[in-house]
Amino acid sequence: MATDQFYEYIMYDFIVIGGGIVGLATGRSLLQSYPKAKLLILEKESQWAFHQTSNNSGVIHSGIYYKPGSFKAKFCREGNISMTEFCNKYNISHEICGKVIVATQPQELPLLDNLYQRGLANGLKVEKISAEEVKEVEPHVSCIAGLRVFSTGIVSYRQVCQQLVNMIRDDGGELLLNANVTQIKDISEGKEIDTSQGVFATRMLINCGGLQSDRLARLGNVDPQIQIIPFRGEYYELKPEKRYLVKTLIYPVPNPNFPFLGVHFTKMIDGTVHAGPNAVLSLKREGYRKTDFDIRDAAEIFSYPGFWKLASKYSKDGIQEIIRSFSKAAFVRSLQQLIPEVTADDLVPTHAGVRAQALKSNGQLVDDFLIIKDQKSINVCNAPSPAATSSLEIGKAIVRELST
Repeated sequence: MATDQFYEYIMYDFIVIGGGIVGLATGRSLLQSYPKAKLLILEKESQWAFHQTSNNSGVIHSGIYYKPGSFKAKFCREGNISMTEFCNKYNISHEICGKVIVATQPQELPLLDNLYQRGLANGLKVEKISAEEVKEVEPHVSCIAGLRVFSTGIVSYRQVCQQLVNMIRDDGGELLLNANVTQIKDISEGKEIDTSQGVFATRMLINCGGLQSDRLARLGNVDPQIQIIPFRGEYYELKPEKRYLVKTLIYPVPNPNFPFLGVHFTKMIDGTVHAGPNAVLSLKREGYRKTDFDIRDAAEIFSYPGFWKLASKYSKDGIQEIIRSFSKAAFVRSLQQLIPEVTADDLVPTHAGVRAQALKSNGQLVDDFLIIKDQKSINVCNAPSPAATSSLEIGKAIVRELST
């Protein structure tokens, strides 16, 4: 039936679902490689980059944390360079301020050294520094040793996205807001996509749906063999008179037995300083408040076998994250391990973000970016941090996938 209606609407060469930074960067790469192509980007919200992109920490990551040879390591390292060049070329406010990763307890020293070795393996300029040398960079930090990572920076990814939108329009691409995808059908020449703004057809569909990416893949008859589990990251912000406590970015040594980096301090490009995030299960995929709840989202989480396997594995750490969510005092104690001077009175709540984390049915978190290709679609089904840093490189990788 879909084929009978096929010629009643425009056939696009590419339709990208998702107007976050990955979707927009992909659109730009497609038009650079196929300048005569008909391209449409669909976004269900009323503005671009509404979810993960606009609620992340605004960091241009270095790539120090990621397994050498992984997509994350490669795309982040290359993305750090290409994102910085992009910002320089288009006068987007950014700063390559570097960061310090600090050990506060003796048992963290071997982990710090492992991280140093990983940084070298990933081709980064990274330096071991003493506690005294850390204080030269961050005078208020208390630690016993640290690493200095020089290529880390800060930026407004919302500004990056606006520049990408302008470039896509200038190159003849079409962009449509308020276009919620409700159905995806296979047709002889590609895919037919039903949305709240009408029906569209494409020869190649590219799913960059972030928090909804697994659902969109399944709508398009692709089984990603994962489920997105949303984790809310909650932040505090230092009061203006206390911003002097943080000069750049200050991170703890990550716990190798927990998949998140731990609470840290981040100087933002607007001059504010954010502290966090924790990592708590969100019962709504796009739920930025503690009280947000969606019955479908919650039911999918609790009926998924992988969730219960994950929860049992990280139960102790998960409980600590929940305590930090509901207890400002507990949150502050975590921050005081880095900067003892920080008090509860120095902090005010600020926006939260939600991380779209892919989880396998066996309870294993997907560590790397996950891009799934079939004959008529490419699905980006795991692109949490450092996806913003890596976005221009992910876009290039998707273009390369088209020729394989």
